[in-house]
Amino acid sequence: MDTTDKKLLALLQQDTKKTTKELSVKLNLSVTAVYERIKKLEREGIIDQYVALLNRNKIDKSFVVFCHIKLIQHTKEFLTTFEHQVVKLDEVLECFHVSGDYDYILKICVKDMEAYREFMVTKLTTLQHIGSTHSTFMIGEVKNTTAFTI
Repeated sequence: MDTTDKKLLALLQQDTKKTTKELSVKLNLSVTAVYERIKKLEREGIIDQYVALLNRNKIDKSFVVFCHIKLIQHTKEFLTTFEHQVVKLDEVLECFHVSGDYDYILKICVKDMEAYREFMVTKLTTLQHIGSTHSTFMIGEVKNTTAFTI
């Protein structure tokens, strides 16, 4: 990956809807060269996928919760069972297996506190092997990016 690839990736992370023509002007390359570079980055798995990032405030998902989960045991069976169950929960946008006092941290987005309570009571606490939960609510968003500096 050379300097031009890195510039191309930075541009694509800002706006994937830019045409190869627009990108070629910014990179001082031919349209074909830009197209070939993008295809190469996709083949190599550097570009993993293209997505539309939604404004959660516009779709009634503005209440953000970070829920720390502690399992009752750390057996492979308990971890696997929990992970298979949690990925099915639409409200959970991210789930990380972590070290420290808790086993997992979940990022949950719902409409409001009432929706979070409903989620906790009817979905999360029904998952097997959960020993305890600790919820932290977002007050304000300081930084939120999907772009990597390369």
